Amino acid sequence: MEKFELTRKYIKSIQKAIDRKDEKTILEKIDGLHPADVAEILDELDIDHGLIILQNMDGKRASDVIIELEDDIRALFLDRLSSQEIAEQLVENLDSDDAADVISELPEDKREEVISNIDDVEQASDIVSLLNYEEGTAGALMGKEMIWVSDDWTVKTAVKEMRRQAEQIDQVYTVYVVDANQKLLGRLPVKKLLTTPVKTRIGDVYREDIRVVKTWTPQEEVAQIMEKYDLVVLPVIDELGRLVGRITIDDVVDVIKEEAEKDYQLASGISSDVDQTDTVWQLTRARLPWLLIGMMGGMLSALVIGQYEHSIKLIPAMAFFIPLITAMAGNIGVQSSAIIVQGLANNSLELGGILPKLSKEFSVALLNGTVLSLIALVGSYFVFNDFQLGLTVSLALLTVIIVAALLGTFVPLMLDKYKIDPALATGPFITTLNDIIGLFIYFMIGQLIFTSL
Repeated sequence: MEKFELTRKYIKSIQKAIDRKDEKTILEKIDGLHPADVAEILDELDIDHGLIILQNMDGKRASDVIIELEDDIRALFLDRLSSQEIAEQLVENLDSDDAADVISELPEDKREEVISNIDDVEQASDIVSLLNYEEGTAGALMGKEMIWVSDDWTVKTAVKEMRRQAEQIDQVYTVYVVDANQKLLGRLPVKKLLTTPVKTRIGDVYREDIRVVKTWTPQEEVAQIMEKYDLVVLPVIDELGRLVGRITIDDVVDVIKEEAEKDYQLASGISSDVDQTDTVWQLTRARLPWLLIGMMGGMLSALVIGQYEHSIKLIPAMAFFIPLITAMAGNIGVQSSAIIVQGLANNSLELGGILPKLSKEFSVALLNGTVLSLIALVGSYFVFNDFQLGLTVSLALLTVIIVAALLGTFVPLMLDKYKIDPALATGPFITTLNDIIGLFIYFMIGQLIFTSL
């Protein structure tokens, strides 16, 4: 299937069909499109036109499209639908985890109305249980749809029960084996099931090698486990070891995407999850705190420069290298912290304490700093024909690079140790800190050299 390309002409043609109430043309326009492509179309239409498209689709397809919408766009559509429409046309066609996600976005009163309108009592019960788990945990991420068999069943009984269970499930990822108390024992390979005599007990053929997570396991850890072991599904157990759900790879991809977006925003100096569709006030509130921190850092940098005003008056050329010192300090700090943050995110950092990592970063910074400081020494000497100035700039640059690299390594490791998102260290925080320290080092070294030589 070719990649769908949304054009302005395409959008206008759909808008005209909607205005004419031409249901046949509307369905032809979206026929065969993936739900994600239809969601992209709805994102470009106003809410009234988008609702007409949703209402012209069958419930299963409409529910698939709703899940593909961005959270803020989906909220607009859900707000325009009645509780009964959400229950009957959307929720009843969704897996339990997706249904719980949709319902959790509703106001509390409407949430209760939707649940009361779900005809399938078992599905309603599953959704309610999922809503009780804390956001950001495996329990909140999991779904209830899965295939399980009892260890005391025969293969024949197991196959019969699996057929019955599969009628309610779109994707069969694996078969879980439980005991009489629903405690997870292991998994049953389908090949083993097909090649085993029908009277054999499941307890004699299942495999115990299975990875699990608890309902309270953080979703970030779930994503790391599935990524590390190349899993497409992961069973979830409760505190008693009972099988209560499963997490699929598509749910984990969403988690990875959300975490990446959050880290990118933190690194950019945005304190909360926002996007371009949010209000001016929401965008301002998310950006202003770090801008204020940056401004305070700039004022502190100005104070540092002011403290050495006499040095600048004696050697005016020192002022020309202030941007070089601050730029290098910020760049080196961000480089070091970005590598550490990436390692923390994917658990690729080698075992050991902070000292080995600082030692390694010190070696890298020393090598880079030596090369850059020699270039600065030669360049500044030839431009200004002043050996003292060149020596000041080169020594300051070497020192600043080493200090900035160590700070860029140390800060995210300490933030992670105290359960603070280390992505903060790759943004304005580390840049501002290194600017201030870099300027202080520069003027201190300049003062020492010009007073002693």
